[in-house]
Amino acid sequence: MNAKRTSQITALTGLLLAVAIGLHFLGFHEWRQIVLITATVIAGIPIAWKAIQALRMKAFSIELLVTIAVIGALFIGEYVESAAVTFLFLFGAYLEVRTLEKTRSSLKSLIDMAPLEATVIRDGETITISVDDVESGDRVIIRSGEKVAIDGAIVSGRATLNESAITGESVPAAKTIEDRVFSGTIVDNGFIEVIADRVGDDTTFSKIIELVEDAQEAKSKTQKFLDRFANVYTPSIVILSIVVYIFTRNIEMTLTFLVVACPGALVISAPVSIVAGIGNGARNGVLVKGGEIMESLAKIDTVVFDKTGTLTRGRPEVTDIHTFSGNEEELLRLVAEAEMISEHHLGQTIVREANLREIPLVNDPEEAEIIEGNGIRAKIEGKLLTVGNRKLMAANGITIEDKVERYAVDREKAGNTAIFAAIDGVIEGIVSIADQIRPEAMGAIEELRSNGVKQIIMLTGDNRHTAELVGKQLGLDQIHAELLPEDKVAWIQKLKDAGHIVSMAGDGINDAPAIATADIGLAMGEGGTDVSMETADVVLMADRLDQFSHAHALAKATIRNMKQNTYFAVGTVFLLLAGVLFGKVFLASGMLIHELSVLLVILNAVRLIRYTKKEVKINEPNAILQTD
Repeated sequence: MNAKRTSQITALTGLLLAVAIGLHFLGFHEWRQIVLITATVIAGIPIAWKAIQALRMKAFSIELLVTIAVIGALFIGEYVESAAVTFLFLFGAYLEVRTLEKTRSSLKSLIDMAPLEATVIRDGETITISVDDVESGDRVIIRSGEKVAIDGAIVSGRATLNESAITGESVPAAKTIEDRVFSGTIVDNGFIEVIADRVGDDTTFSKIIELVEDAQEAKSKTQKFLDRFANVYTPSIVILSIVVYIFTRNIEMTLTFLVVACPGALVISAPVSIVAGIGNGARNGVLVKGGEIMESLAKIDTVVFDKTGTLTRGRPEVTDIHTFSGNEEELLRLVAEAEMISEHHLGQTIVREANLREIPLVNDPEEAEIIEGNGIRAKIEGKLLTVGNRKLMAANGITIEDKVERYAVDREKAGNTAIFAAIDGVIEGIVSIADQIRPEAMGAIEELRSNGVKQIIMLTGDNRHTAELVGKQLGLDQIHAELLPEDKVAWIQKLKDAGHIVSMAGDGINDAPAIATADIGLAMGEGGTDVSMETADVVLMADRLDQFSHAHALAKATIRNMKQNTYFAVGTVFLLLAGVLFGKVFLASGMLIHELSVLLVILNAVRLIRYTKKEVKINEPNAILQTD
């Protein structure tokens, strides 16, 4: 039954109870009984119907206990009690639904932000159409104050966008040509034209809503246990109530025992906390994929980070191009043309540097081979280029002379990644690339430690010198460098075998195997790439590590809240049952206390919606890796 229908029946039952009270004072006792029976029947039918539906599914519900108690009360002539119990149960159910809606407010606010229309250019005309009619490849216009209806890249104009629906960040992001924009964001100021590449259900915004909906429905281990417990608990209470009657011969006490033993607060104690916690995360740009993941996230004791794109910004820049013979720009051109097919961030950095220098890249690489975790081999203008790390050079029998090694080590000690560039088996130069440590990284690491994480480890494919420099600045416990993707997986498995509960944070692409191996996989969302969303258990939509520390603190707060609710619900049932057996709690008052306990459990969970982590004072590291 929906909330509107429940509220209508509750209001009618309440009105009949008020009429019954008036008839009592006027002395119309027979009419009062008729009104009370009518109120009981009106409110009792939907309760009994739910009990029957549950029995058809071979489940014993709370409604079954209430129905039995109400029928018994009518049988012994306790019409006031029967009417009061049905009214209070329905009223409590109504308040429960309304309050639960508040815990889902984050999802509702996301759905409300969904764009409905888009302005597109078709056949030279500008038209406004439904967002469902936008097609991939359409040229979409978004003006100040309008919502972005698609995912795509800007081809004209510039603007500042509110991306809080995607990233949780309230600070507007400046966007210009070639920058990507996402459905659900809002143009605060400016004018942009975007070529749509993802539309409808394929957009980042739609996927976020789908993930949050699925997460709120996915049950935690505690929820699953409570569901099984409730299915055994209800018939057990029926048997116990029969035992109570056999020993006391008091039918009213027996019926009261049935009512107050309802596990209503217990059944919702876990799901309401999980839903509120997931909602808080969604509002802050953190997607936690379900209650079981929330529970596991709260238990992690070891956090493993990738370096590039995770602990660092992932926007590296070329700091130096050094040739041992030949021309610097000619070497850059050849290397950039080889790297044009690479999706690796370092390869794309080299291509971007060539574009910045306006070096024309006209040759497509031939016989190109990407060696994952090591580099690339390709033919350009008949020359065989081998571009990558030391392992790639060694695997191809390319000698690294002493002067080349000394130069590379010097650059690495200064915080650079040294990319060796060999032509026809001879190293011709080194491209130095440096990244920046994320400014929030140190704070996030300290917050993780303060919340119980015992060790923080870096696993990176980068060189040892740069990795040690980053690790030293961030105070990491272990640093393992020059690793292939399979090496990272082996390290994660080794930590798990040692009994640690491990979370792996990476960019969601190169680190996908390690993310999948960890107990909790976490991806830097980069606006919600497919790989990060599908592989990881937790996705940080703003690519900020302080979102990770918030997610971890939130998970621990959610589990604490869930335990508080469970203990309170169990304690209330025991106290009520004791009150019944000692003759201090009666049918209507027992139902009132029972419903109040349900509402208190919900209100306690609602606190999670406003949860914010405590600030940890830190000493910021030098966030920029030195390159000189």
